[in-house]
Amino acid sequence: MSTITTDVLVAGAGPTGLAVAATLAAAGLDVTVIDNQATGDNTSRAAVVHARTLEVLADLGVSSRLVDEGIEAPRFTIRDRDKVLVPIRFDGLPTAFPYALMVSQAVTERVLLERLTELGGHVRRPLTLVDLTQDDDGVTATTGDGTEIRARYLVGADGMHSTVRERAGIGFPGGKYAESFSLADVRIEGDLPHDEVILYFSPEGTLVSAPLPDGSFRFVAPVEDAPADPDISYVQGLVDRRGGTKGPVKVTEVVWGSRFRVHHRVADTYRAGRVLIAGDAAHVHSPAGGQGMNTGLQDAVVLGAALVAVITTGDEEALDDYAARRRPVAEKVIALSDRLTRFGIARGARRSVRNLALSTLARLPRFRRALAWRLSGLVYRDR
Repeated sequence: MSTITTDVLVAGAGPTGLAVAATLAAAGLDVTVIDNQATGDNTSRAAVVHARTLEVLADLGVSSRLVDEGIEAPRFTIRDRDKVLVPIRFDGLPTAFPYALMVSQAVTERVLLERLTELGGHVRRPLTLVDLTQDDDGVTATTGDGTEIRARYLVGADGMHSTVRERAGIGFPGGKYAESFSLADVRIEGDLPHDEVILYFSPEGTLVSAPLPDGSFRFVAPVEDAPADPDISYVQGLVDRRGGTKGPVKVTEVVWGSRFRVHHRVADTYRAGRVLIAGDAAHVHSPAGGQGMNTGLQDAVVLGAALVAVITTGDEEALDDYAARRRPVAEKVIALSDRLTRFGIARGARRSVRNLALSTLARLPRFRRALAWRLSGLVYRDR
């Protein structure tokens, strides 16, 4: 049996795990990253990086690279079919990144991995954490091939079904939505804007339209029973029934499609001794608002800085501060995404009341600005 010794073991090489590792490597710490996949997961549903996330990644030398590969969407609108209920603009926000950056998670992962490699790190694949024990001095993790990894601290960035969280005894209360979600990257003929993300409400449910850098669009919709591989006719039906009606949109190709189910959960705690969790291991929620990957990346940078502090200065309180700062953020993100999801399924009289309420509130600059700050993540600058 081989043994690896390291300062920090990171389980999971998605965006959150890679960002934690890059933060540690940039500070000169020894970090070991393992992932159970032979290669990165390049078929993820995340497709937007918000302003606050770009701010926290800037010091890692990552943000400018992401901007070079993405497209800027300075507007987000909530509509009931053709009627604009809430127009939200990011281009007036006090940030160097006044937009939602449309870029796939596959690109985000690649850029983070390239940066980690430049800093001297790498990912050991495929290597699966199957168990862990901890004592006063560190954590011993066992992998599926019998390798033991001894680390001063362990970070679980291994997703919603986190083995790290389970083995550490951290609860993950919450529930799941009854609907499944259909996702499709498509090519279209029509007038959808290439610089705007749209959340459509309709009597049948919601539809998100998001432009992608290659000229295609990503559509995401909650449905009763989504197909594993949505075809053109299926996606066209969603667009016809839930999207706008004034400018016809014709789906000409499904580049890639999938389905998934969504939970709304937040971990009881983000720390159990020398084990810490972040990203989907700590919180999951509806994709409405595009907050999932962003919240995880912001977790990562805060956690990385806390680990640097405790390892280099012995400031143990930094880890408790991480948990105290980031868990309330997840709760607020879940509340917002859940509200957007449930608003979208209002029918009959409730639909009219909802539309009137949102249209009335949207006349208030303060309301529109508050939503822009919340969606962009800038409201969490001190978190």
